[in-house]
Amino acid sequence: MRTVSVVIFLLLTQVLQAQTIKGKLFGKTVEGREILPGGTVRWIGSQTAVVANENGMFSIVADNVTDKRLVATFTGYKTDTIAWDGKLYMSITLEQLPGELSGVTVTTRNGAYISSLSTVKIEVINRHELSKAACCDLAGCFGTQASVQPQTTNIVTNAQELRILGLSGVYNQVLVDGLPMIQGLSYTYGISSYPGTVVENIYVAKGATSVLQGYESISGQINLDTRHVDKAERLHLNAYMNSFGEKHLNANVATAVGEKKKWHTMLALHTVQPSRRVDGNDDGFLDLPLLTRYMVYNKWKYGNDGETGWNAQFGLRYVHEQRVGGQVGYQASGDKGSDQVYGQQVAYNQPEAYAKVAYRFSPQHALSVNVMGFGHHQNAYFGTLAYKGKQQVGYLNLQHEVQWGQHNLKYGASYRYQALTEDIQFTKPEPTKTYAGRYLTRLRVPGVFAENTFHWFDDQLVFIAGARMDHHQTEGWYFTPRGMLKYSPHENHIFRASAGTGWRQVNLFSEQPVVLTSSRNIVFESTLRPEQAVNWGLSYTWRFELGQTIGTLSADFYQARFQRQFYADYDQDPGKIVMRNLTGGSRSNGLQIDAALTFFQQMEFRAAYNYLAVYRKENGQQLTMPFNPRNRAMSALSYRTKNNRWQADVNTHWFDKMHLPNTQANPPQYRRPTTSDAYATVNIQGTFRLKTLELYAGCENIANYRQPNPVISAEHPFGPYFDLSSVWGPTRGREFYVGVRYSIK
Repeated sequence: MRTVSVVIFLLLTQVLQAQTIKGKLFGKTVEGREILPGGTVRWIGSQTAVVANENGMFSIVADNVTDKRLVATFTGYKTDTIAWDGKLYMSITLEQLPGELSGVTVTTRNGAYISSLSTVKIEVINRHELSKAACCDLAGCFGTQASVQPQTTNIVTNAQELRILGLSGVYNQVLVDGLPMIQGLSYTYGISSYPGTVVENIYVAKGATSVLQGYESISGQINLDTRHVDKAERLHLNAYMNSFGEKHLNANVATAVGEKKKWHTMLALHTVQPSRRVDGNDDGFLDLPLLTRYMVYNKWKYGNDGETGWNAQFGLRYVHEQRVGGQVGYQASGDKGSDQVYGQQVAYNQPEAYAKVAYRFSPQHALSVNVMGFGHHQNAYFGTLAYKGKQQVGYLNLQHEVQWGQHNLKYGASYRYQALTEDIQFTKPEPTKTYAGRYLTRLRVPGVFAENTFHWFDDQLVFIAGARMDHHQTEGWYFTPRGMLKYSPHENHIFRASAGTGWRQVNLFSEQPVVLTSSRNIVFESTLRPEQAVNWGLSYTWRFELGQTIGTLSADFYQARFQRQFYADYDQDPGKIVMRNLTGGSRSNGLQIDAALTFFQQMEFRAAYNYLAVYRKENGQQLTMPFNPRNRAMSALSYRTKNNRWQADVNTHWFDKMHLPNTQANPPQYRRPTTSDAYATVNIQGTFRLKTLELYAGCENIANYRQPNPVISAEHPFGPYFDLSSVWGPTRGREFYVGVRYSIK
């Protein structure tokens, strides 16, 4: 009853609230308009400015202002003064300064930057940054930053995950347009099914984040923002081929619909055609799987979420994919796995749909509903093991937003649904393996949430307080509180802090299918329960200008502390993988220091260092978790000519030694060291632009570094010691590629 009274009181305070103007900041270029994230807007005569967010949106209070004129600024554009006419939404367009105009738009905005507006530390990767590498899919979009580490979990099928704070990718929440579209069966290959050509921005946050999207996000959150259809090119084509012979083809078509052009739509087509059969290290296994993929994606948008009235987004997507890997002579069969030549094959179909509909009553008051659902049907063979998975997922979120005074309240209800069925059988008798059968994983979670953003001292201090109550169908109620604080004593200095809890349900085989590839038996020591953790973190960001050099220095520290965690134990018994809940707890401590410099608007340099200490506690001992380098460093250098016609990009990554699973119980020829080697990789790319055409070529892992002997017992894949779980480095060596992009804007 008390909660209801508070909500009613906050609603009533709307009549007393300050008058707030919302708007969007654009820059006029020879090719049209582009948004200007990081631009500033202030009242004339005031030294306090608001900063446009990554979408160019700003919000400024009009109360107690005598001179009703706004001043908008952005580096490289003419400062403009606009008289306010009383409207609560404004669109401001700035003119480019003389000398900035050319045949191709040149902008001072970096391709990757830390958002200065968000309360949580958010690293933004935009389309400009993605063009610095091949970026064939989402998993390949993080080569020039340090917070997210793509990790191969199965080299035979090239399954990958995105790690934050050294923790498995299942602990960071991956969203698509703010919706939890990647989970369960879609997790293992889902991040590879989104081509780079449908990406507008990628937002990366570490640690505790908003409760609005759910109770997960233990280590962080990655939000894939797909192309903004009202600003996308009318036509965008991309073709890519690497030195292994793998081909990627993409086509996007966007247009406005209707007489008033309030509707916008984009159709995206994507296909991957398989490579040659390549075995560069002569271990008898293909260096990369034969991948065939077809995707069609259609997105619609109506209205503007910053204006009063209706606005909506709808999306439809369908993916069909097949991966075939294993020994060089393996031929995929649609009805059974071979017991003569080892191979793995995965085929799945995934239809999905979502809708985001909102009605804004006023700049201070909006109601929205988000709904999505997808199905996933998968057939796979791992040697003689046959796996069939079927999943239906649904999600509903109803939210009410109220701005009261300087503050903003969002509250609502959500419902999560999952029905996952997994069948595991063997095509020939396996007397030592006892885990065949049918596994059912259900999720029925209704929840309620509330989150308030407090703005104090002209936004020098911003605090977000949020909490959720969710009811798990077997575990009962979970309470998830989170808080995020930003303090900006000066526009160039930002301090942030965050803390909160998170939990998630384990989807064992769908999230870690590599356990099915081992010759070991899988044993369940206890019933796997949902995982729970607390995460807290601190960060500091300093922006500065020295002449024509613009720089950002940042440092952050985050810790995740698990109260309950699922663990696949390879060390307890050499013939088993023991599945159990950790009772002693585990920790992840992550420190990151990074710097970004832009020289004369033509050269960008970025460098970062990561320190990771990831371990579990058992029987009074502190045991290091495998596959996490204690130290990691990266650098990225980008240079473009003044007319933006030529561009060169180089990025390097260095990885310290990692702890590996214990194989000392194996015969000597099947043992591996308990630690890996330290190693480095270097990637380069060159780009040439000519009006609507871009040609690019590059090389990944230019020094041709390979992990020696990645597959244990590769010569006897059906024997008792065959194991793919000790892969820690590159396995396919140097890779050249060429590509072409063509756009009509």
